[in-house]
Amino acid sequence: MIREMKADIVIIGGSLGGCSAALAAARMGKQVIMTEETAWIGGQLTSQAVPPDENRWIEEFGSTASYREFRTRVRDYYRRNLPLTKEAAAEPNLNPGNANVSRISHDPRVALAVLQEMLAPYTLSGKLTILPHHRPESAEMSQDRIASVTVRNLLTSGCTVLTAPYFLDATECGDLLPMTGTEYVTGSESKSDTGERHALEGAADPQDMQAITHCFLVDYIEGEDHTINKPKEYEFWRSFRPRFWPDHFLSLSGVKPTTREHVRYDLLPGGDGLAHWKGFSLMTYRRVAAAENFAPGTFPGDVSVINWPQNDYILGSVIDVPEEERQLHLQRAKDLSLSLLYWLQTEAPRADGKCGYPGLRLRQDVFGTDDGLAMYPYIRESRRIKAEFTVKEQHVNPEDRPDGRAQAFHDSVGIGHYDIDLHPSTGYRHYIHMSALPFQIPLGSFIPVRVNNLLPACKNIGTTHITNGCYRLHPVEWNIGEAAGALAAFCLQRGESPRAVRNGQNLLEEFQSELKRQGFRLEWPDSIRE
Repeated sequence: MIREMKADIVIIGGSLGGCSAALAAARMGKQVIMTEETAWIGGQLTSQAVPPDENRWIEEFGSTASYREFRTRVRDYYRRNLPLTKEAAAEPNLNPGNANVSRISHDPRVALAVLQEMLAPYTLSGKLTILPHHRPESAEMSQDRIASVTVRNLLTSGCTVLTAPYFLDATECGDLLPMTGTEYVTGSESKSDTGERHALEGAADPQDMQAITHCFLVDYIEGEDHTINKPKEYEFWRSFRPRFWPDHFLSLSGVKPTTREHVRYDLLPGGDGLAHWKGFSLMTYRRVAAAENFAPGTFPGDVSVINWPQNDYILGSVIDVPEEERQLHLQRAKDLSLSLLYWLQTEAPRADGKCGYPGLRLRQDVFGTDDGLAMYPYIRESRRIKAEFTVKEQHVNPEDRPDGRAQAFHDSVGIGHYDIDLHPSTGYRHYIHMSALPFQIPLGSFIPVRVNNLLPACKNIGTTHITNGCYRLHPVEWNIGEAAGALAAFCLQRGESPRAVRNGQNLLEEFQSELKRQGFRLEWPDSIRE
């Protein structure tokens, strides 16, 4: 029997943007249903195991109030539940992992607990229903509106038909867009189409997308042997070297993304004398638990997320390809990650002349998956709606902005900042990495050109391949989702459409005032420049 469920707002996908959208919509009194394909809500923070990448002003500015609340609750969680050292407990800006690239690098299970806690007032009261292990299968349309979306329970195979006045696509790959016939783009645009400095010189390439990465967690225990079984594809990955890469993927080599200069890494903190970057190690890069922050014996060794250049998967896209091909790439991305671990355990060069670090232990307990890897691959690039307004490189690249300010948007619904950061792609193209100016998030990038009751809520807004590179990180995705949830709720309260809100001055100002009341920042202060 097919079950039917109704709500004011249905959010398909429990990504980070999906969670913030649910928070905003429920906070505004709406009945919300949110589905999630995996067992965990939270997307890149949880099931994908990617610690927060943030702007350098994040402790004081550059996010919504609720995102800052999330960060505060993460720190409070550690203070309440783990035996921190006296020094760590006294640090107001506690960084549990003391990671190189994150000011608040933490265990994905802590992120999950905090998200669940923030949503608890609405799940416990019945305002928010979360359906884990549910994947969208089909949608019914009525002219330019979504009438319903059918989701399948991946554990029982049962189907549920979801109906609502508004649907939000918060899936990692923009899965609702093809199901609903919503116009969208993928991959790399042509310079002739966008006028962007770093777009493709020739024709657009819809299948040229940023690498996905299947992350995992390890700790290191000197003197122990935790070597995994040799992966089936190990010999392939051991010899894999793309034409643009300076060495084999399975090596301690990489490049500086900004210059593409060949560099070598140290593996462990303290340096083993091999790296070009002194004081930098791969194990501290995305470390989520620095043992030094905790009472002796709490952690036998540092715990780190392996999300490195060496396990970026570029052999093919997982979007808009036949399902058999998609599953092949997903499996091969896992094989690459496990092959990297096996190489580190058995063959990685050491300063003492030996090979391998068998003390690296795959933390299979974190996710409870059969292979020990994260529940879902890290998806850097989604399908993107064709929107009323598309953010392009010339709006945020300092080279295109002689006044040193990003393009001002009258319809701003938030702010963000991150470099334009594109990893090697499935088109075998190299890093694109350059500065971006502190930017605004325009409401026009949320409005599909035709469909009227669908809103994007994560990496699927109207950006290009290039600008997705700076609009895809944690605080920006949170802002996008929260704004989408608030917009749907606002439209229901006013009896207006998202298109009318964006294009009506009075309605837009009223909506922006509501966002400010909820703790959104809509513009950067003049004192902050890149």
